[in-house]
Amino acid sequence: MKKLFKTLPFIALLIVATSCSSVKVSTDYDRKADFNSYKTFAFFKTGIDKAEISDLDKRRILRAIEAELLAKGFTKSEDPDLLISIFTKSNQRVDVYNNAWGMGAWGWGGWGPYGGFGPGWGWGWGWNQPAVSTSTQGVLFVDLINAKKKELIWQGMGTGFLSRNMEKKEERIKKFVSKIMEQYPPDAEK
Repeated sequence: MKKLFKTLPFIALLIVATSCSSVKVSTDYDRKADFNSYKTFAFFKTGIDKAEISDLDKRRILRAIEAELLAKGFTKSEDPDLLISIFTKSNQRVDVYNNAWGMGAWGWGGWGPYGGFGPGWGWGWGWNQPAVSTSTQGVLFVDLINAKKKELIWQGMGTGFLSRNMEKKEERIKKFVSKIMEQYPPDAEK
């Protein structure tokens, strides 16, 4: 029983950590656009320069987008059909947990209400200290723009938690981009 209560905080932390690992994606697109007609792409430098993230993260995102588009059969071009732009948002999230789920005032190891040694009221094991957790939730927007008309035809948005660890950060960015680009072209959703 004691061992169970010692492992519960670890299990709770593991559940919170794994629930934060997913990327939520939504998309919007021009229903009149002929997505089969787009075969080439280039990056829209003007839009990308406005993204408020480090140049290192921009390059990571752009490399991941390029890899996804090349895998879908697109070609990078000086005279593209599509211009690719990105922008980002991030929110710092602070969670305060009151871990009062421990034994608290009710516990084992005292004289029970029926006499004898066993469960009852008294000083027992407890963990009533609040825990504070901070995390950064990021939103990545990937815009595909008709290069000739300069009109947005598709937008993908991925929301999830970011990693501060450099090795995991690159992996996380690839996952964000991959999840977003799974939804392009819109006909692939069906």
